[in-house]
Amino acid sequence: MDYKETAIKGVYIIEPRVFNDARGYFFEAWKQAEFEEHVGPVNFVQDNESKSSRGVLRGLHYQRGEASQAKLVRVIKGCVVDVAVDLRRSSPTFGQHVMVELSEENKRQFFIPRGFAHGFLVLSDEAIFTYKVDNPYAPEADAGVRWNDPDLAINWPTDGMEVLTSEKDLRQPLLKDAELFD
Repeated sequence: MDYKETAIKGVYIIEPRVFNDARGYFFEAWKQAEFEEHVGPVNFVQDNESKSSRGVLRGLHYQRGEASQAKLVRVIKGCVVDVAVDLRRSSPTFGQHVMVELSEENKRQFFIPRGFAHGFLVLSDEAIFTYKVDNPYAPEADAGVRWNDPDLAINWPTDGMEVLTSEKDLRQPLLKDAELFD
């Protein structure tokens, strides 16, 4: 796999080596020793999966405090644009984001460390999204930042599509009012 650190330290785009032939394809999606060599030690404890249709925007979500989660995300079917926002007040990249397209074709993975909000927008008719986390979900630590906060200046590629999001995500606070990381 090829590990590319983004403009925000600790956030990686990971591109697998894909072997194609007449039968289909094969690639290694996860290899702990290799991951730790490039990114560092992370103990993933839970895998999650969601299915969404075109225009669905999930995010920007994170877990507060001790329940904070690092995530390794990828798309099994379809195509999404995925975003990680740095919520660490002490970081030189606080409030900045990384955006990457993840699809069944490019098979990229996106590593998002603790201290970030995360969200994605579905660009295909349907997408199946899967991710590993290093802390189990804790409902009492659930938090978020509004996906369209003008201070974040995220240029979501909506291209005239109707954005579908949850009532909870519509009520998320702006960055200036959110509970952040130190």
